[in-house]
Amino acid sequence: MAASFPTQNSDSLKDNNNHEETYQKYIELVSTLPREKEWINESLHLYEGFWYPTKALQGTITIQQHFKARATHVFLATHPKCGATWFKALLFAISNRKRYDFHNHPLLTTNSHGCVPTVEMYASENPTSNLDLPLLATHVPYTSLPKSIRDSGCRIVYVFRDSKDTFVSLWNFVCKLRLKEQPVLSIEEAFDQFCRGVSPYGPFWDHVLGYWRASVECPDRVLFLKYEDMKSEPFVIAKRLAEFLGHPFSSEEESEGVVGKIVELCSFENMSNLEVNKIGSYNEGAPVTIPNSTFFRQGKVGDSKNYLTSEMIKRMDQITNDKLKDLA
Repeated sequence: MAASFPTQNSDSLKDNNNHEETYQKYIELVSTLPREKEWINESLHLYEGFWYPTKALQGTITIQQHFKARATHVFLATHPKCGATWFKALLFAISNRKRYDFHNHPLLTTNSHGCVPTVEMYASENPTSNLDLPLLATHVPYTSLPKSIRDSGCRIVYVFRDSKDTFVSLWNFVCKLRLKEQPVLSIEEAFDQFCRGVSPYGPFWDHVLGYWRASVECPDRVLFLKYEDMKSEPFVIAKRLAEFLGHPFSSEEESEGVVGKIVELCSFENMSNLEVNKIGSYNEGAPVTIPNSTFFRQGKVGDSKNYLTSEMIKRMDQITNDKLKDLA
């Protein structure tokens, strides 16, 4: 892991020393943290009330210490498997709609995760590089975000998804990425861990609550959206995103069908059938290389009923009702 912190030239020696110091503190800290068995080839570590995979924890501590957010930054925040692949594409397309032609768009040849990096995963591999991109993503809970993000006034879009569908999507994703020599993670075992909050970036419900509370306190800075609303009203949500970003669609753009073109470009059907998402792969600090096709399973609402027993559904619905009772 120390190799992730390369020696640099004299111009950036001070910066490198700062990161090396952060890394040493990380090594000392991680050995003291509660640990649980891995989901995707890494242990989970309890840090500031949430469970982090090893590389994600390293990246999170790095950005907490060194990331410098600007007021012009836009962050997409999600719990894993709550629509990040889709919303990265939407935000990228909306933000860059005057820059790229729909017939020659980067999303046609690049997976959306390549267009919008996840900041803590990037930092785990590039600790001395501060991402200078206007649009970034994160899975880090709101209370653990770098102070510069919370204080800069930058905009945050948070996407919340039904807990049962989130779990099933996460379990399927993990099963596809586990190494052959690893034992199978049964859905019953994974479900119990998820319900106890022991899952990547979990507890899920605390993750949601952190961003929801921030959206209530600062609605002009944190936009809280539901995955299911985007599925049912994609045009409405796309327009709402543009307005939140400060660049609403003009009447001329609407008459020219720009909103519809963006919705179509970023649709599950279109993205999952692109060559890059059929045969390409992606690795951004993850413990394994991820085939792009793994990011596209079904994208449906309510698919969890095909995997969970009635007892499982009852248990998770009860937890959700108890934890998220304040959400309208």
